[in-house]
Amino acid sequence: MIGGLWLFRVTTLEVITMSSTRRGLPLTSSRIEKIFPKLTPAQVSRIAALGHIRSVQSGEVLIEQGDTSVPFFVVITGEIEIVRPFGAHETLVTVHSSGEFTGEANMLSGRQSFFRARVTRPGKVIELGHQKMLTLVQTDAELSDILMRAFILRRVELIAAGVGDIVLIGSTHSAGTLRIKEFLIRNGHPYSYIDLERDTEVQTLLDSFQISASEIPVVICRGQMALRNPSNQEIAECLGFNESIDQTHVRDLVVIGAGPSGLAAAVYGASEGLDVLVLETNSPGGQAGSSSKIENYLGFPTGISGQELASRAYIQAQKFGAHMLIAKATRLVCDSKPYVIELENGARISTRTVVIATGAQYRKIPLENLSRFEGAGVYYGATFVEAQLCGGEEVIIVGGGNSAGQAAVFLAQTAKRVHILVRSTSLAASMSRYLIRRIENSPTITLRPQTEIVDVEGGNHLNYVYWRNSQTGQTEKQEISHVFIMTGADPNTHWLNGCIALDSKGFIQTGPDLSPENLNTAGWPLIRQPYLLETSLPGVFAVGDVRGGSIKRVASAVGEGSIAISFVHTALQE
Repeated sequence: MIGGLWLFRVTTLEVITMSSTRRGLPLTSSRIEKIFPKLTPAQVSRIAALGHIRSVQSGEVLIEQGDTSVPFFVVITGEIEIVRPFGAHETLVTVHSSGEFTGEANMLSGRQSFFRARVTRPGKVIELGHQKMLTLVQTDAELSDILMRAFILRRVELIAAGVGDIVLIGSTHSAGTLRIKEFLIRNGHPYSYIDLERDTEVQTLLDSFQISASEIPVVICRGQMALRNPSNQEIAECLGFNESIDQTHVRDLVVIGAGPSGLAAAVYGASEGLDVLVLETNSPGGQAGSSSKIENYLGFPTGISGQELASRAYIQAQKFGAHMLIAKATRLVCDSKPYVIELENGARISTRTVVIATGAQYRKIPLENLSRFEGAGVYYGATFVEAQLCGGEEVIIVGGGNSAGQAAVFLAQTAKRVHILVRSTSLAASMSRYLIRRIENSPTITLRPQTEIVDVEGGNHLNYVYWRNSQTGQTEKQEISHVFIMTGADPNTHWLNGCIALDSKGFIQTGPDLSPENLNTAGWPLIRQPYLLETSLPGVFAVGDVRGGSIKRVASAVGEGSIAISFVHTALQE
C-alpha cells in the first residue's frame, strides 16, 4: 500500500513515489497495516448501522480540499483516490479499496480537509457525518482503536513527508520563518518547506506568485493564496482552523490555554459530557510543549517530548468532542452571567464556567538590544526546530531549572559545546538530580556558575555574546550565535483587567489562599467559601503555572486540570 503514498517536490512540481524516496520514513509492513487497515465484515456492518450506504460513480468528488466537518467514508466496493491539489496540479496520496476508510487527524477536529477524495471505480460506500464519526470512536472500543491509530499515524506520515496543503518559503536566518515553523509543527499541521538560501529553483516559484525575496517568509495556501510574513492568526484563518466552530452559543466550559493543565481539563470535561471550548493563542503545549524531553513524568520511563505529550492530549480532547479555537483572549467580562470572553478579533464567547490555564512565560534578560535577535539567535524553547539551527556550533543556555537542564542534555547531542550560565553557585537548589548527573557526565556541557550575559551583538543574526563572572568581575566576549533563555517565569494574567484577585507577583489566587479581604473586595456573592482551585469569581477556576502557589511540574498541572472539572460540575449545578 505504501507504494501509493507519494511525495511532492513543490519547486519543480515533480511527483515521486514514496517507495523510491523512503528517507525519514521507517515504515514496516505491520505499521503499514495500521496506517491503512482493512476492516472486517463485522466491523463494516457496525459502521453501516450508524451511517448510510450510497452508490458512487467514477469521477464523483466526495470530499474537496478545504471542506470542513468532512464526512467519513468506508469503501464497500469500488475505489476512492486521495489526491493533494496544488494549483493546477494533483499529487496522488493513496487509493482506498474495499474494507478501507478515508480520513486522518482532521477528521476529529473538523478542520478543513487537506485533500480531494474522488471515486476512480464505481461502487458503494458507507458515509458518516462528522458527529456520527465522533460518536463511533467514543462508543465502539475496537473501532476506536483502529480508527484513532490510523488517523494519528497518517498525520505522522504526512508531516514526515511534507505533504499537506501549505508551503513555507523562508530562511534559517529569519525569525519569522522559525516562528511559523514552530506554529505549524506544534499544531501538527504538515507542510512543505523551501529554504530560500539553499534551493536554486525557488525564484521561479516566487516569480509565479510575484513575490520578492525581501518579502519572505511566505506561506502559500493550497497553491492559490500567498501570505507575506503572516502572523500566526493569519495562517490559522488561511487554513480554516476555526471555521467549523460555532462561537455563538453558550458553552458549559471554556478553557483558556492549551498547556498540560488546560488540555487535561478539556479531556476530562469533554469525556464527562460537558460542552467544552478551548482557546489557545498559538499552539498547544504551553511552556511544556517546548521541552525537548520530559523524563520524570509518570508512565513514560524512556521520556516523552513536551510536543508529543501535548499532541496526544490535543487529539484525545478532540476525540471526546472538545472544540479548539486558535484565538487570543483579551478580556474577561465578569460583571454578569454567563461570563463573556472577548477575543482579539472582536468576537465574544459566552460560557457558564471558565478554567484559566494561560500559564507563564520565561522572563527576558534586561538587555537593551535583546529583542533584535529573538528568533534569530535568541530562543525561549529548545525543540527539534531550534536544534537544527545550531548543530555543530556552540550554544548558551541561561537558567538553572529543569527546563534548562533538559535543553542542555538535548542540545548536547548535536551542538559543539553547551554553556550553562547561572547566577547561583550551583544547580543543586533548582534542578532535578538526574539532570545534574547527566550534565556533569557530558563532555560537551560546561557549567558556568555566577555568570550572566551583559551584552549581545550582531547584524541580522546574533554573532557575539558578552558574559561576566560576578565573583571575579571578568567580562569575556564569545563568538556564539545561539542563546536559549530559560529563566524565571511571569504569569499571563495581564488580560484579566482586575476581574480576579492576584498575588503580589501577578499569579491568580485560588481556594484557601483567598483571604476574607480578597473576597470582600471582589464582592464574593455566595455563602460558601471558594472551592479548591476556584478564583474570587464563582465558577472561574485557575490551574497550572498561572495559579499562585502551583507546583511547577507537568504532572501537577495535569492533576489540577482534572481536579478542576469535579468543581466545574458542582458550580454548574448551583
